[in-house]
Amino acid sequence: MKRLEADGRHRVGLALNGREASGWAEPRMLLSDFLRHELGATGTHVGCEHGVCGACTVRLDGTPVRACLTLAVQAEGRRVDTVEGLAPEGELTELQRAFRRHHALQCGFCTPGILMSLTAWLETNPAPHEGEIRELLSGHLCRCTGYSGIVAAALEIAEAQAGRRADD
Repeated sequence: MKRLEADGRHRVGLALNGREASGWAEPRMLLSDFLRHELGATGTHVGCEHGVCGACTVRLDGTPVRACLTLAVQAEGRRVDTVEGLAPEGELTELQRAFRRHHALQCGFCTPGILMSLTAWLETNPAPHEGEIRELLSGHLCRCTGYSGIVAAALEIAEAQAGRRADD
């Protein structure tokens, strides 16, 4: 049963990067604001607040969503994964290391959202071609990189995954 405070705020409990977390949210509070201000998950960046830039992309029960278009109360009882959850022990993922090798980030503002989308996408599309990667990235705005390094990093990971499957 949800708890409701006299001021109208709801108690929202969820699994954040595999750990139970909870905080208070007004009914119209966005998930991006809840994550950042209530739970301290500041890796979720807020850019356009219209779902266009992709900087706020998180995974909700495994599916990438725009946290600026999702209400915090919609995450009640669900699993939310943010960029902080990609490397919980401080060990970068293969994709994060590929980003570093290919200089796929500069200012880094868009990077968390892109990493969340690409991570989910590569799990279900393990052998993409460049056009498919560019199509996925069309939902993310990056003003610094020109996307070339991001595409190269994603292709490297896709090729490595294909090599592992061939070895099986």
